[in-house]
Amino acid sequence: MIDYSKKLNSKAAALKPSGIRRFFDISEQMENVISLGVGEPDFQTPWHIRSAGIESLENGKTRYTANRGMEPLRKEIVAYMKRRFNLTYSPNEALVTVGGSEAIDLAVRALVEQGDEVLIPQPSFVCYEPIVALAGGTSVIIELKSDNDFVLTPEQLEEKITDKTKVLVLPYPCNPTGGIMRKEDLEKIAPVIIKHDLMVISDEIYAELTYSGERHISIAEIDGMWERTVIVSGFSKTYSMTGWRLGYALAPDPITALMTKIHQFAIMSAPTTSQYAAIEALKNGDDDIKKMVDEYDTRRRLVVDGFNKIGLTCFEPLGAFYVFPCIKSTGLTSEEFCEKLLYSKKVAMVPGTAFGDCGEGFVRVSYCYSVEHLKEALNRTGEFIKELKGSE
Repeated sequence: MIDYSKKLNSKAAALKPSGIRRFFDISEQMENVISLGVGEPDFQTPWHIRSAGIESLENGKTRYTANRGMEPLRKEIVAYMKRRFNLTYSPNEALVTVGGSEAIDLAVRALVEQGDEVLIPQPSFVCYEPIVALAGGTSVIIELKSDNDFVLTPEQLEEKITDKTKVLVLPYPCNPTGGIMRKEDLEKIAPVIIKHDLMVISDEIYAELTYSGERHISIAEIDGMWERTVIVSGFSKTYSMTGWRLGYALAPDPITALMTKIHQFAIMSAPTTSQYAAIEALKNGDDDIKKMVDEYDTRRRLVVDGFNKIGLTCFEPLGAFYVFPCIKSTGLTSEEFCEKLLYSKKVAMVPGTAFGDCGEGFVRVSYCYSVEHLKEALNRTGEFIKELKGSE
């Protein structure tokens, strides 16, 4: 018998499985479950975008593209960034990737070496720590506070920096909290980043999903930050193109050149059909973005108000499509709350601890579902809270 424990990569074997997937897998095996756990838009990819992909197939455009991605697509990406976020890049400073997740992986592997420390504000998306570990780096967690709307402060940042710190991950708009960083917030942390000569991986996959008149501001827009920032984004959330698996990174050429080299050996190039569809999305998809954002905003206000009414305090998230209600009043841990809710009322949420230990006392709820779906989930959750109080 082979002892596989001696054959497998020890760093990979030590990684914890995703807390998001655990509750998703349980709910998949149950009937009549209302899931609020998966961060996937319920909109179909707009028809004109799908049509562009179909047309590319019908015209036999099925060959590999350039490693960096098709030049017409990279030109559209930089034009989009200039139009929507006032950021200037050349097409050679854009890299097309297999989803935003590959862009994050490439950025970490291009910047992080053995022993480097990477600052990760939490609660935040689940992939940062594992990717840093696989690259040989050390994750240093910055615990964000709900009473500050999960904004990263210069004091929190300064406290965690050592002579080994090399990279800051900046995950805004944030999954799972829905928190954002305004321009004034970014201007406060930028001098700390520059002072300590740090690089920033800015995960802006939810950049288009902001509300109440708040325009997303990239840290690359702040003086002195363009040259030390890698922007990661993609098409999944903005255009409801999750299954197309297409993302991109933008950074100064020396960084994207190295990321491209890694991408070249690991992936070769992103899916060709998806790239043709993405060109159409960037050219003619602004109206689609507005329609989806307007609908998300309606759902956002419904869900925040609903949780507050049933006694689960919920700060107002101004980005992404998640709320992060506090469940401390129930006396249950995040895991206990989600398990009891799932088995008793068949409503699936994700424990806040899936996004870092400081997520204890919270649950993540996605509102990328229909209003009817959300209302029923809130009704069932309200019943659950009443029953909990009645049993005390």
